[in-house]
Amino acid sequence: MAHALRLAERGLYTTQPNPRVGCVIARGDTVLGTGWHPEAGQPHAEVFALREAGESARGATAYVTLEPCAHHGRTPPCAQALIAAGVGRVVIAHEDPFAQVDGKGIEQLRAAGIGVQVGLMREAAHELNAGFFSRVRRGRPWVRVKLAMSLDGRTALADGASQWITGEAARADVQRWRGRSSAILTASGTVLADDPRLTVRLPAGERFVPPWRVVLDTTLRTPDGAHVLDVDAPTVLMHAPDAVVPTHLRQARCVAIRRDEGGLDLRAALHWLAQHEVNEVHVEAGPVLCGALFAQGLADELLIYVAPVLLGHTARPMLTLPPLDDMASRWKLKAIDRRQVGEDMRLVMRPDTDPQG
Repeated sequence: MAHALRLAERGLYTTQPNPRVGCVIARGDTVLGTGWHPEAGQPHAEVFALREAGESARGATAYVTLEPCAHHGRTPPCAQALIAAGVGRVVIAHEDPFAQVDGKGIEQLRAAGIGVQVGLMREAAHELNAGFFSRVRRGRPWVRVKLAMSLDGRTALADGASQWITGEAARADVQRWRGRSSAILTASGTVLADDPRLTVRLPAGERFVPPWRVVLDTTLRTPDGAHVLDVDAPTVLMHAPDAVVPTHLRQARCVAIRRDEGGLDLRAALHWLAQHEVNEVHVEAGPVLCGALFAQGLADELLIYVAPVLLGHTARPMLTLPPLDDMASRWKLKAIDRRQVGEDMRLVMRPDTDPQG
């Protein structure tokens, strides 16, 4: 199964909106066939593995990181392909929550007399497709908030200058997080201040599906000529229902989102993205939007780069959060990963929902 998960990771940048899936067909310690799902519309992992295994798949064990599909979508059902190949056992890391599968693949395999085991390396399989599971189960994407800060917790000088707090290695690392995402989210304030491109820049030859650039722009302030309006990636501008779309913004996709007391309704914005098959949202914005996502419980993960510099007390904070009444109300985080990236430290943190945490 570990081999199958490594195969699934090969689709990290290309399978959207589909999940990343790997498959290994083996007899004992002998690998007979391997496969992974490269992109939507192409065969699934099981098909590639069965092609490689050929007749030797009969009576063998298939290790699959996600429950084999049981329906005709862009490709035929993989559960039926495994049955037709005569495999003797199927080991599945995680069930597929998609409504047209959701246990049906497992049922078909067992009805055909194939032994099925579920749950081997389940957590790792879930991590690989956290965005897919979030979209299907919660009706919103997995939200990752990227922050670059100084040792004293500041993200920009008082005048907004923030280029560059972190080093080149950290900035290159960010490109990979962008590349695995379905959308890169920011606010119009960041567009006006920094004019970011919000595109993915990976080494030449590396394939990826360009993520959408999504700008929360309540009154449609994005100026003509802004980099987010170029043709390098699709752009979605989310605005209030009463905003008038100026001519220069009609080249982008303009979507009306209901208001809330702080601007646009963030839950409604994320729900719209989920409805349009966005699995992972990578947020690069200022402390107000990042803080609002966190305070409303919509930030699933913080991707924090800590640079060995100090910016002083007048510089801008990492997040703008409402004041706390007492220490018992403090927001708790748990570390998922810590590693050095060049001269900077990268932390992956998640809200600690454990009351004992």
